[in-house]
Amino acid sequence: MNKYFQKICITILVFSFTTSIHAQDSIDVFVKAQMQKRKIPGLQLAVVKDGKIVKTANYGLANVQDSIPVSNQTVFTINSITKAFTGVAIMQLAEAGKLKLSSPVSEYLSNLPDSWNKVTIQQLLSHTSGIPDIVDEEESVMIAATVEEAWKKTIAAPIDFKPGEKFSYNQTNYLLLGQMIDKLSGMPFQEFITKEQLQKAGMINTIKAGFGAEKNVIAHSARPYRYTQGKLANMFFSFPSSLQTAAGMSSTAKEMAGWIIALQNNQLLKQKSSMGSLWAPAKLNNGKTGGFSTLLNGYAAGWPVIARTEHPAVAPVGGGRSALFVYPNDALSIIVLTNLSGGSPDVFIDEIAGFYLPDMKEANGFGLSASVKLVRSVLEKSGYKNAIQEVKKQRKINTGFELTENEINGWGYKLLKQNRIQDALEIFKLNVFLYPSSANAFDSLGETYADNGDTELAIKNYEQSLKLDPQNSNATQQIQKLKSK
Repeated sequence: MNKYFQKICITILVFSFTTSIHAQDSIDVFVKAQMQKRKIPGLQLAVVKDGKIVKTANYGLANVQDSIPVSNQTVFTINSITKAFTGVAIMQLAEAGKLKLSSPVSEYLSNLPDSWNKVTIQQLLSHTSGIPDIVDEEESVMIAATVEEAWKKTIAAPIDFKPGEKFSYNQTNYLLLGQMIDKLSGMPFQEFITKEQLQKAGMINTIKAGFGAEKNVIAHSARPYRYTQGKLANMFFSFPSSLQTAAGMSSTAKEMAGWIIALQNNQLLKQKSSMGSLWAPAKLNNGKTGGFSTLLNGYAAGWPVIARTEHPAVAPVGGGRSALFVYPNDALSIIVLTNLSGGSPDVFIDEIAGFYLPDMKEANGFGLSASVKLVRSVLEKSGYKNAIQEVKKQRKINTGFELTENEINGWGYKLLKQNRIQDALEIFKLNVFLYPSSANAFDSLGETYADNGDTELAIKNYEQSLKLDPQNSNATQQIQKLKSK
């Protein structure tokens, strides 16, 4: 085991500070398991329920090199969650009558390329502008050595697409929003955000940390890490001043929880319509929404959106290491900050929410479609061996009943995550029954037979997958591996 990760695991067990009634509760157990699974060195958690902070907790190491644990004072770089603060700042200026979201940016800023003239403030906020990006997103560096050179290169480039045509994450959008805040507020955006948000929400440690991300020397700051070739390594990241509206802040989970409370209590925005505009996902020209993924499937005014029927949320994420989920319909917010790029807490925050809203737990069927939930409710009582017969029955009596290959496959893997191998096996059999031409369905069934120790049936199903898709390299590798045992 990597010596640093061994140290992390030991520390996670030793250091756990929490304000909940019990020193250790089921959430602590869950979070520590996620940290161990994802090799996260340090993590900070805050939960807001019904307008009050009901839990804060610190886990693991803020600094692995010196074995410094995460504490209440530890500040984490929040990366692109900064954009949510920028969105609030723009809405504050809108409330003050200094701008309109629907107006072209050219009404407020001059010397822009003609091709940018019709881009609206809303399109900047929601990454639907189509203007060129000043940052190489894959490398996380500007497209030129200096800000000046990068800007010249950006304004000389053609637009990427017609404004509003699609979602495309872009830091130039927030550079322009920063310039707008500077001009319309009469002060640098850092000062405006500090005065109008951080001070009002009492974010003392956030104010001390200032803007600048990891470039500045910040007291009590968590060291940022990533894994390189399987080894824990230091990570350095900073944006120039003009881009700090995009990713310049550091904070604590508890202070961000206080910020959410201040926002929802109308301390930062006064008008109800402002909150609606802040969190409403932007509509593309075709009427649809665009976002990062199937989970983060929309983007509002600096706030990624999870648009779904059950427990919708707004969910700013930053650097693949921090996330803030607000569930407006449930009076619940969860903040998870980590110091590992790739820790991806957005993947497991919904499950934390399940400790407060039981129907959100994966084990209770959260995230499954209505048709899957219908079948699941029956199989949980009658047994999963009846899966095929139950689906046949529902197809006859329910005209709206439909199961897609992908959702059945996803259901099976959720059961595997719960260590319900036999039940998962029946669901993958169901998928093969419904989609006999799918190489992926046979691949998943073969994998589950292998996990269950049934080598013969595992090989048989991998061979069928390979027959349907001769390019399936995974099936080839698994067959060779199983035959060599």
